[in-house]
Amino acid sequence: MQREAGFGRPADGAADDGAAGSAAAGVVHRLSQRHETLATAESLTGGLLAASIVDIAGVSGIYRGGLVVYATELKGTLAGVPTELLSERGPVDPEVAAALAEGGRQRCGADWGVATTGVAGPEPQDGKPVGLVYVAVAGPNGGEVRQLALSGGREHVRAAAVVEALRLLAERIHAADAAQASAADDAVSPEAAIPETTPEAGSQTTPGATRGGVGTARAGRR
Repeated sequence: MQREAGFGRPADGAADDGAAGSAAAGVVHRLSQRHETLATAESLTGGLLAASIVDIAGVSGIYRGGLVVYATELKGTLAGVPTELLSERGPVDPEVAAALAEGGRQRCGADWGVATTGVAGPEPQDGKPVGLVYVAVAGPNGGEVRQLALSGGREHVRAAAVVEALRLLAERIHAADAAQASAADDAVSPEAAIPETTPEAGSQTTPGATRGGVGTARAGRR
């Protein structure tokens, strides 16, 4: 498929981000086609996710903005994560990730929200191991959270979290495309496509006759 001009490549002067750049380009391109918008809410990635997205030329048409809520209390005050949830579960939790994605989506007025939270290292956090990451997507028709167990140093964990968040977002957009295509197919019924006809007076329908008069024979012509 040919890509629209201005999409699918890093902006001039931007560094090649490899997998993150490719994933971000695909997301920006598809959301532009769908005329939908995106927001981010980040914890451990600290703005890397937003940076990967805005590196793509033409992103201003789809990217609303983002929140970097590194401190636990800011996840509540800025992103709208319930304080009770943060108190009970801590910041590294699948429900917190889901709330971050939805909070970013609502606070920025976007159709889609994508979020990251986890432990980049070098030390465990609140009993959670280094490399435990949750990425989440919230969309017009619900969301999804994915748990990751990432290896490597701090920089690698953060970079990998960005890639996986973008991949999850791409999957959810693809699922939305498929659902819309299926709904469109269901809306076209065979009966609506083939007009109903009334046999002429004095005619009769032969066994196996189909709609539209096919398979009919006039009386007396057998």
